[in-house]
Amino acid sequence: MNALEARARFQELRGRDRPVPADELDAIWAALDTVRPQDILGAWKGGEFRTGHPLEGMLAEAGWYGKTFVSVHDAKPLICRDAAGELYSNQELGQGEASLWTVEFRGEATATMVYDGRPVLDHFKQVDDVTLMGIMNAKGTPAEGPYYYFFLERVPPEAGPAGRHA
Repeated sequence: MNALEARARFQELRGRDRPVPADELDAIWAALDTVRPQDILGAWKGGEFRTGHPLEGMLAEAGWYGKTFVSVHDAKPLICRDAAGELYSNQELGQGEASLWTVEFRGEATATMVYDGRPVLDHFKQVDDVTLMGIMNAKGTPAEGPYYYFFLERVPPEAGPAGRHA
């Protein structure tokens, strides 16, 4: 699969309302370009792929909106909405916040968010100028997974508080 095919398949699977096989997501991941931490700074709205992973649906229950990367040393992995609809960084759920690093995953060095209080890494690859694909990896996860697959859409700065800093 080349990068153009991967992008088209990604968009197709992202809109799917039924389970997505992890091996299809892995094939897309393999064809996408890596990304540098400094290139993904800003606010991002998130979503997940339905693969049957144990975390599936749990972030939505917590009111997860997305992630905000203020700087490489100031990443907010769990931007959520409170009961009033306001965005906030859910440090309790994340046991702190995070930072961005370049980490090798599956033989490629790419932007990775390292959580401060959990043994969790979120690896990112670029789908297009405004979309990232993510794979959450955690201590104890075997090389073959299961992994949690998700995506992020860049929030334009003019979109309000989520676009500036949450």
